[in-house]
Amino acid sequence: MNTMFTPTPHQLIHKMIDAALIAADPYKLVQAHLETWQTSAKRLFVVSVGKAAVAMAHAASDGLADRLTAGIAISKLPMSHPDVQNLPAVIQHFQGSHPIPDASSVSATKAISTLLAETTPDDVVLCLISGGASALLTAPAIPLDAWQNLNDALLRCGCTINEVNHVRQHVDVVKGGGLLRWAAPAACQTFILSDVIGNELAHIGSGPTVPIEQDVARVKAILDQYDVWRYLSAETTTQLKHHLAHLASPAPYPASNNSVIGDVKFSAAAAASVAHAHGYTASVVSTELTGEASLIGQQLAQTLQTLPAGHCQIYGGETTVTLSESANGSGGRNQELALAAAIALDGGAENCYLATLATDGEDGPNAGAGAIVSAETIAQSKARNLDAAAYLANHDSYSFFDQLQIGHLRIGSTGTNVNDLTILLRPIE
Repeated sequence: MNTMFTPTPHQLIHKMIDAALIAADPYKLVQAHLETWQTSAKRLFVVSVGKAAVAMAHAASDGLADRLTAGIAISKLPMSHPDVQNLPAVIQHFQGSHPIPDASSVSATKAISTLLAETTPDDVVLCLISGGASALLTAPAIPLDAWQNLNDALLRCGCTINEVNHVRQHVDVVKGGGLLRWAAPAACQTFILSDVIGNELAHIGSGPTVPIEQDVARVKAILDQYDVWRYLSAETTTQLKHHLAHLASPAPYPASNNSVIGDVKFSAAAAASVAHAHGYTASVVSTELTGEASLIGQQLAQTLQTLPAGHCQIYGGETTVTLSESANGSGGRNQELALAAAIALDGGAENCYLATLATDGEDGPNAGAGAIVSAETIAQSKARNLDAAAYLANHDSYSFFDQLQIGHLRIGSTGTNVNDLTILLRPIE
């Protein structure tokens, strides 16, 4: 127990977040696995894609040194970013688009296809995959505008990320083992930084090196269950139905070797260790938290109020937000969860704190990563004439916390991505 410094609840939460992000450092995780990886390849190629692509590429180039023949990294970072500028000349960087793929993602993906077209059976391709790869690595089988329409619809309709990726895998030739085919006849080793609950390999970055069994019936069931069609233009609907009706059975896949090198469990455990070091009874309750963000926020607020003083619970996972057609707000699942929790805490037990965080630092198309709320948050918002319920109904959690100016987590891109974290804290009395 730390007897020299007793942090405030906000200070402790920030210390826990810092530890969680350090535990998910992509450079260190790749570096550690390269130390035990052996290959006798004559030529070695690196393909790094995702929000952690640049850091993972740096680790590969440092660890492999002059053994590396060539490589490509695709990330969200601009060419002017210092980390991109410092990549070795042997690794070419492309900036793609996320969460909706655009022409830059398609162009970058074509560059990988061209690079791997020259591989031989004596070569090895090292693939480094992290969250965000689904949008950054894309070779759609339908026109780009229709592909963008479909991706936007899947992200709006409320289906789970695994369901989103299942549909994507049937409409994008690089997903679901497509990159594995491109690497052949070279052998392929993949290191994966997981942002998917349960580490289901086929759904991390849509599984570019993970063979899948084609299941068009399930694709159609997902599209129907969530009424994805209502978000699609007539042209997109026609093109998608035509593609699915004529989808050919895939040929046998080459052998694959996939290893998960880091996930949210690492981060949750690190956060718990910090709380424990400061005298708290801390536990990781689950790393598979799912559900509608606003409902989960209400439920966790209820749980929080039952915790004894000096207790802390940590959850990892990924909730969803189902957008109403009339909503025009800005936010993300973490900020929405926090706002719903704040409303549920109002008028309840005192001295309760809940924090949410997107570990990539990007919770929706805005600068927010999450928020810290307490039993006082709604009273503070009323003093600023903010109607929390109205903001929640409009899915406008970012604007709420931006105007509240208390507890908003805006940490910028972290360079990693291992699901979301939620912390429940009852301070020591």
